[in-house]
Amino acid sequence: MFGKRGGSVSAQVAVSRVASVSAVSEAPKPPPAYGPPPIQAERRSETYFQTKSLIFGALIEAIDLAALSKLDPESAREEIRDIVHEIVTIKNLVLSIAEQEDLLDDICNDVLGFGPLEPLLARDDIADIMVNGPTRCFIEVAGKIQLTNVRFRDAAQLMNICQRIVSQVGRRVDESSPICDARLLDGSRVNVIAPPLAIDGAALTIRKFRKDKLTLDQLVKFGSISPAGAEILKIIGRVRCNVIISGGTGSGKTTLLNCLTNYIDADERIITCEDAAELQLQQPHVVRLETRPANLEGVGQITMRDLVKNCLRMRPERIVVGEVRGQEAFDLLQAMNTGHDGSMGTLHANSPREALSRIESMITMGGYALPMKTIREMVTTSVDVIIQASRLRDGSRRITHITEVLGMEGDVVITQDLFLYEILGEDAQGKLMGRHRSTGIGRPRFWERARTYGEEARLAAALDISEVAVA
Repeated sequence: MFGKRGGSVSAQVAVSRVASVSAVSEAPKPPPAYGPPPIQAERRSETYFQTKSLIFGALIEAIDLAALSKLDPESAREEIRDIVHEIVTIKNLVLSIAEQEDLLDDICNDVLGFGPLEPLLARDDIADIMVNGPTRCFIEVAGKIQLTNVRFRDAAQLMNICQRIVSQVGRRVDESSPICDARLLDGSRVNVIAPPLAIDGAALTIRKFRKDKLTLDQLVKFGSISPAGAEILKIIGRVRCNVIISGGTGSGKTTLLNCLTNYIDADERIITCEDAAELQLQQPHVVRLETRPANLEGVGQITMRDLVKNCLRMRPERIVVGEVRGQEAFDLLQAMNTGHDGSMGTLHANSPREALSRIESMITMGGYALPMKTIREMVTTSVDVIIQASRLRDGSRRITHITEVLGMEGDVVITQDLFLYEILGEDAQGKLMGRHRSTGIGRPRFWERARTYGEEARLAAALDISEVAVA
């Protein structure tokens, strides 16, 4: 299968063996006494990467990638394993069986997957992967950033892997289009910025998704929200309140949005709009839309605003916008205020009050010559609840505010907090200690909406429990 001549798969495998053996046999054989030192899996030395590069080059000379792509991953891996073993034997490389397995894993990942990133992508405890050029790779684990020993062969290998990732969703990244947003097959968000904009080599950022999708009950176990607060969030998602989830980068906005959508009724038609499709709704009637960048000629771009405007013609019952960051804020508010109750979106802001200001700013940036009071009235009649997610300095993520938008007094938007998170101190390990507390509001503004859905008893019970817990 690996030979570059025609013929059957078995014949190609036979040819590949001959080709690989002859290719490596021409290289001078180093004396056995001066073979490379043993490779430590925990700490990859320069010798390891030189050995890997040597074997990889000989392998690429022998294989036919077109034939390889027709095999399933296990068969392809077995064929690569056989040839790598032959190369190691002929070149008299001093490698133990464990070291050969590590080398084989790396080479298979280079040929069949995303190279050195594969072990990181397989780990479920990693939240972010940040590659700063071919020699520096960081990960985020438990809210803390760590430097790894992962590195790439050279800048070209890193760019090839970036191209491989973005091409899966029909996008490209190169010198003419050096910035690209994409996603992995599991929904993980990917951002690539390539030279010449990235001076030290391509910068690749992957926001990983957990294989087991989080729920509000799990967030309670993690301490992100109290049980009473989670119950109120479930009711908010169920009774079709218009919700804005606000927070900083990496605070868990998309995760919380995914959690809230679990409580949407199965018979509702939902349309999602995203720059890179991340939301994973479980309802049967979901339409997923994704923006598109311009092509090489600079035409064909489909913006978030185009998608939101088109949603209104698709008979949606709820519109969910992955991230509101521009002119689409106006169209989303229009949708919330014209019969599409229960619509949701996220935006970047540090508090509920700042979130309202951000919405005003985004509408103004869209070129609408509207008085500020008119914009604020539109916001107050459209948005029911703002949920604030924060990432604290110890790396933990907490839902710090559940805030209602009540209306206006004069030119000022009036809000009221239902739940707040208070930081009480810090333990010996540097972890912040705090509690979620109710503000004592016994009858929120969406009480009547909850009564319409038969949820007023559950809402009252959740508010009562939270008051008792505070007392």
